[in-house]
Amino acid sequence: MTSPSPWFLYVLECADQSLYTGITTDVERRVEEHNSSPKGAKYTRARRPVRLVYVAEYPNRSEATKEERAFKRLRRREKLKRVGKGEEESEQQSNNA
Repeated sequence: MTSPSPWFLYVLECADQSLYTGITTDVERRVEEHNSSPKGAKYTRARRPVRLVYVAEYPNRSEATKEERAFKRLRRREKLKRVGKGEEESEQQSNNA
């Protein structure tokens, strides 16, 4: 018997610098769908191209869904910090002011 495939929480940065969060079992396929397929989310279809900025692996869909829900409740600053872009964006905003 094979073990169930892992699920992934992924975060995309859209062309307008907004963030999109989702879960999947195949990150590469899903990012490609967001960038070029009608199967991409309506949100990202209007904000192409998107790029992957964060991935985390979970043992099952339930755990990935719980983490997705928690991530979506974070403020933008907290999300950026979590995906490793917090300091970078703060510096850019300071330089643009």
